[in-house]
Amino acid sequence: MIKKILLSVFLLSSLLTIAQQATSSPYSFYGIGDIRFKGTVENRLMGGVSVFADSIHINLQNPASYAGLKLSTFAVGGSFSSVRLNSYQGNDKAQRSSVDYLAIGMPILKSSSISFGLVPYSAVGYKIKNISSTGVERRYEGEGGLNRVFVGYGYQFNKDFSFGADVYYNFGSIETNSLLYDQVRGIEYGVQERNTSEMSGLGFKIGAMYQKKIKKYDFSASMTFMPQSGLKNDNSRSIAAVQYAESNSPGVIARLDPVNSKTTVKLPTQLSVGAGFGQVKKWLVGTEVVFKQSNSFDNRFADVTQATFENGIQYSFGGYFIPNYNSFSNYFKKITYRAGVRYEKTGMIIRDKSIKDYAFTAGFSFPLGGAFSNLNLGVEYGRRGTATANLVEENYTNVVLSVSLNDKWFVQRKFD
Repeated sequence: MIKKILLSVFLLSSLLTIAQQATSSPYSFYGIGDIRFKGTVENRLMGGVSVFADSIHINLQNPASYAGLKLSTFAVGGSFSSVRLNSYQGNDKAQRSSVDYLAIGMPILKSSSISFGLVPYSAVGYKIKNISSTGVERRYEGEGGLNRVFVGYGYQFNKDFSFGADVYYNFGSIETNSLLYDQVRGIEYGVQERNTSEMSGLGFKIGAMYQKKIKKYDFSASMTFMPQSGLKNDNSRSIAAVQYAESNSPGVIARLDPVNSKTTVKLPTQLSVGAGFGQVKKWLVGTEVVFKQSNSFDNRFADVTQATFENGIQYSFGGYFIPNYNSFSNYFKKITYRAGVRYEKTGMIIRDKSIKDYAFTAGFSFPLGGAFSNLNLGVEYGRRGTATANLVEENYTNVVLSVSLNDKWFVQRKFD
């Protein structure tokens, strides 16, 4: 069992490091790209609600939840995204698939657990071509993103209260290219501007959870706090004269020496609070609010003038229902049904338009083998942005999939 998991960790870690282009959003040009991480599939299918502690599932949004793990857990999740891009200049479609997280959680003492893993945190990926009425052709392309490796610890002080913390290291690179051709006026060569950024930085998050039995019902409350952290950028910009080509990889005729600079992007302070109510292993509903102090956020290069940032906020509501957790005769009664809604004011302002994102989610958790491991499958349908002010409206459908494998590890054998 452990050998298979370690092999999976190695292969998926390589995949996460190499395959960073997991978005097709033109909004990923700004800031550090399109923020991909939405939590584990179990939480994502409830609109992002993460107020519930679980003894067999990793909750990557609140490190206090690690304390409740009773079994060692290996979790990996991915998604397939189909997006329709609408604007006044036309429509287009794009598809992407990606691995969204990889994590391992292990109980180490009676009241505490650790967790560690790798998460692709943001992504840049777009290709845009525009030909003006005067015949000037412009092309824009970007790729890359930010990855996050983390280690966390959770401790349960008593049966009601637990506390946890994550320490993480961000790393990644982003490259953007812009091309300008003006063949109508007889200009033989085009101009290419290439910008690259190598990013790195440390940060941490703390969390707390409170759970209380009220007669036959269960009440839970959750809080997380992530202070502002710095992301160092080693930037490089180069200008080149290029030959015209149908693809975005034209031949370079001459290139000026690159101009290097160092900047720091401040990742925003983030606070989340939430609460839930229901009966564990039967049904639960919850709500959560995430406050993001993103008005201090900035772009990687100072000359990006059309984008500014404001404080963001996210509202989530969702829950789950299990017909009969202990059913032996009917498999479908053991399935967990999840659903939720999410509304987010992203904090990004483009051409004086605040960019908003909202989505509806629904899905299932199917038990695998024994009573603990499961397969999670669901759909997220949403809309982001607007087609006004010459911007883009994104209508997306994400199919999300994850596997959570649970077992007792490192148990000493009594007999050989």
